[in-house]
Amino acid sequence: MTPAHRKNQSAMRMLGRQLGAARRAAGLSQPALAAKLSVNDETIASIEQGRRPLKFDIAERCDELLGTKGTLAAGVMNLPEIDQFPLWVEEYMDQEKVAVTLSWYDAMVVPGLLQTEAYVRTVLQNRVPAYEEEELEGMLRLRLNRQEILKRKCPPTLSFVVWEPALLLHIGTETVRREQMRYLREVAELPFVSLQVLPLDSPLHAGVAGPFAILETPDHQTLAYTESQRGSQLVSDPERVSRLARKYAMLRTQALNIQYSKGLLDRLLGEQ
Repeated sequence: MTPAHRKNQSAMRMLGRQLGAARRAAGLSQPALAAKLSVNDETIASIEQGRRPLKFDIAERCDELLGTKGTLAAGVMNLPEIDQFPLWVEEYMDQEKVAVTLSWYDAMVVPGLLQTEAYVRTVLQNRVPAYEEEELEGMLRLRLNRQEILKRKCPPTLSFVVWEPALLLHIGTETVRREQMRYLREVAELPFVSLQVLPLDSPLHAGVAGPFAILETPDHQTLAYTESQRGSQLVSDPERVSRLARKYAMLRTQALNIQYSKGLLDRLLGEQ
């Protein structure tokens, strides 16, 4: 039987990492801390890896032993019942921060890494059920923070294919749309960015199954990420990643080339 997936697994992993960092700062090995707490060595390893929850009584004793001044106990008391994001989403975002290359196909909206703040807010405000205001602001900040990879000293090689309807969507005010189109046009000039538009009248379309992204990690592992109405998924299986890579390669041949795509953006700006 497959064990039940904990609803706050990534929060547990974060708290476990905090415990591990405090332990190492105190100069203790996992067995040494386990001995001081009179628990099994595997218990400490499991907690630090996020596989086992940190109990409040152990957290209090760790705070005393490691000099963390109640931080771990407070973390246990405030551990969310449900993660803000599934564990695989957080793993993808971690990999995205350090990616060497990133290829992204989107069909409904402008890719998240290329969205202006006003456009992000408009997209998030269209969510059903609606976000609470505090939650919306948190999601907004998270999406904008992900865009820091565009400002890296050595940025990744970025390729985007966007289906034309995403650019024609009347979402938000005309000011929001114009600002977004203008920003896309500016990003299209960056030397490490390739932006292509798949035109609405194209008779061929390899991306009808929905949006996805493919990234290459610093150790040259290739991962993919997909989203749908039913949720998101991190894909690491080589065969499935290969299928998405072939789809993306086909999308690039079906889309307008870079120069024609810039011309389309210019026309859209002129028509607004």
